[in-house]
Amino acid sequence: MGHVILGLLMTLGPQTLYSLNKAFQSGAALFYSASHGGLQHALRGLVAAGWVTVSETTEGGRLKKEHTITDAGMAEFHRWIRSPVDGDLEVGALSRVFHLGLVPAGERRAILEGLTGVIAARVADLEGLREQLHAQDVPPEAADVFRFQVATLDYGLAAHRAAQAWMADFAREQ
Repeated sequence: MGHVILGLLMTLGPQTLYSLNKAFQSGAALFYSASHGGLQHALRGLVAAGWVTVSETTEGGRLKKEHTITDAGMAEFHRWIRSPVDGDLEVGALSRVFHLGLVPAGERRAILEGLTGVIAARVADLEGLREQLHAQDVPPEAADVFRFQVATLDYGLAAHRAAQAWMADFAREQ
């Protein structure tokens, strides 16, 4: 979540926790679920890492804390967006696509092609798993359960193949 916040701060400029929450809800929430508390925790981590600073002002009698990305935060964002996806593939890939406009145009295609490659590797892994499952001897009493478990895998394969095709097409457009 921290890198998505860094990208939002680069795009929107200084933000309060409230305005960041609104920005998440109107954009990043399409692929990343974030609670108010989760954002607050992530911001504390970004401040501790030196990637974000906090300034306090009083506006209308209320304390207002604005978060601003630092040069080190920008460098970290640019390192992250070019790095391989770790963890949840869909969230990691879409987080990078969402912020790709912050990367020089000449570098975007390579990032998208890298994401396409990661998705292709995941498709290959799932296909291998499917082959292993179908090579098993399934007792007749477990056949019905097995059929629905394989259907779940088939759904995952279809979703990953669709993501791979979409990403490859999008990369070619860049």
